Amino acid sequence: MVNNLMKLLKPAVAAMLWCVVQPALAILPIEQWQTGSGAKVYFVMNRSLPMLDVSVDFPAGSGNDSKQKSGVAALANGLLRQGADGLSEDDIARGFADIGAGLGGRFDADRAGLSLRTLSDPKQRIPALELLTRILRAPEFPTAVVEREKARQIGALKEADLKPDTQAARIFAQLVFRDHPYALRSVGEVATIGDVTRDDLLAFYRRHYVAERAVVAIMGDVSRQQAEAIADQLTRGLPRAGGAVPGLPAVAPLQGAITRIVAHPASQSHILIGAPGIRRDDPDYFTLFVGNHILGGGGFVSRINEEVRQKRGMAYSAYSYFSPQLAAGPFVIGMQTRRDQADEALAVARKTLRDFINNGPTEKELLAARQNIVGGFPMRIDSNRKIHEYLAVIGFYGLSVTYIDDFIGNVERVTVAGIKAAFARHVDPDKLVTVVVGADKDQTVAAAR
Repeated sequence: MVNNLMKLLKPAVAAMLWCVVQPALAILPIEQWQTGSGAKVYFVMNRSLPMLDVSVDFPAGSGNDSKQKSGVAALANGLLRQGADGLSEDDIARGFADIGAGLGGRFDADRAGLSLRTLSDPKQRIPALELLTRILRAPEFPTAVVEREKARQIGALKEADLKPDTQAARIFAQLVFRDHPYALRSVGEVATIGDVTRDDLLAFYRRHYVAERAVVAIMGDVSRQQAEAIADQLTRGLPRAGGAVPGLPAVAPLQGAITRIVAHPASQSHILIGAPGIRRDDPDYFTLFVGNHILGGGGFVSRINEEVRQKRGMAYSAYSYFSPQLAAGPFVIGMQTRRDQADEALAVARKTLRDFINNGPTEKELLAARQNIVGGFPMRIDSNRKIHEYLAVIGFYGLSVTYIDDFIGNVERVTVAGIKAAFARHVDPDKLVTVVVGADKDQTVAAAR
């Protein structure tokens, strides 16, 4: 009788779960258009909450820095909200606080921008959007604030440079990307930030924060007509493009392996292994996403964690990931282990990767990965904030407006043979950068050919 009851309950439970998933998917599709000034707009209307999320992003990340003035992009983005259109940083902060709105920022190697969360009631929405418009339209980069932030950033860098994880990440990027802008530290260097001037920041803003390359994402309790007016308002007063801005160059593949060991008194060795990976628009994106979930992105059930942590207890966490960007972002394997175990942990991680590339995952591993990713997908889109972030990514990287609708199907189409082939195309186990910070002496074990 119990078995019969369970058979009856399973379809009922499945039906209830489907009802839970459906509301999260029902707010789509995404609407897309361009403003009169050329900005791209991505919009999802959701009347269920009296909230509005808006962001404006630009291709103004640290990949646009130069070696001589590394740090300009980060400073320009951080200083946008610290004085604009006759308002001081205190005026701006107080203005948002008085209406209960939140102003945020976004900055990485590719993109930079500002985001706003406010109640959709006109009493809060209108003044919040007006403040954001003034910040985007007329940042002032006050000299005193510029000098203060430069000093603060230099102090933070000096402190961070003493930490083994910071050193490992910095050296890893330099070895993986070499002369590419992705090799530059996103927040700049102690030696370069001091030379940044207010004129540098203004020039960067005028060159990169332009209407034609802006991406506006709008999610929440407004109509299409209101969304159009919001996007026009936010982008109408932006600088206009004065000509083509060179795109990011391609990332050159590694010509050979190189291992850099760095002396540091830390009790644990910080280890990074990797190489250039893929662009965000690579057709292998979903295949590598699912494959990496099995290799090192799936937490305790992934192979690298299983081999390094579970079986041998050599690290609290061991992981891998692809970070696709406008140009080929990094493929990374990372872990921390006791200094006396670093060589063994490295050997285990390398062997695990090589076995995965040569043989691919098992059908059982693939099934478990697909179930885990698909089962967790509703949690990725269960709030306005999360969907808004997807809108911003879709717009900035030029992905399909059906990306969210297609996500589950793209995951379910991944095969064992596809994963094996994709990893073979993108990861060469004989051409990897390895960085170990936490050793008795510096050493370069192998040089890139």
